Amino acid sequence: MPRSLRLAIARLPHHIVQRGHSRDAVFFSDADCVDYLGTLAEFRVALGLRVYAYCLMTNHVHLLVDPRDDPRSLSVLMRRLAGRHSRRLNALRGSSGSLWEGRFKCSPIDTDRYLLTCGRYIDLNPVRARLVNTPQAYRWSSYRARAGLCECPFLDLDPSLEALATLPGDRQDAYRRLATTPLTIAELDLLRGAANRNQLT
Repeated sequence: MPRSLRLAIARLPHHIVQRGHSRDAVFFSDADCVDYLGTLAEFRVALGLRVYAYCLMTNHVHLLVDPRDDPRSLSVLMRRLAGRHSRRLNALRGSSGSLWEGRFKCSPIDTDRYLLTCGRYIDLNPVRARLVNTPQAYRWSSYRARAGLCECPFLDLDPSLEALATLPGDRQDAYRRLATTPLTIAELDLLRGAANRNQLT
């Protein structure tokens, strides 16, 4: 039986989740994370995407990506990311095969409210997983760049963040304050469920 088509919509941000096969680890070192983000930066340009947020966890990734005019570019992006990362690690570890689950999960986001909530969800993932006490302590998420604590040349300013304030410093202050408030159970359930069901939020 053929797989159902994945819902992807032009000019809407999409929350993408991809997990390691059987939830196994896919990142083993800082170099693995650097290489993955380098590939993301490269194909952001090649495919004309916008990248609003990211978080690399030990056995999965979260991305917030706008495909612009061609929603099929999301599948191209994820194939390139998964394929290149698998080939690199297989060569280093003397193994073979894909590291990833068969399909990535994604949900389009059509309101600024949920776009801002989703960005916080992604950036706060390491805190919820108890890897760190504060989001700024985690190196492999977009939080530090979105909060104005460092620069990330491939990260785009999403409309919900832009709407927080006119001046960049005020905007970053507002986001840092927002990040101190955990997401509600309802917000967590909505975002997790939408990604799993490929549902519009």
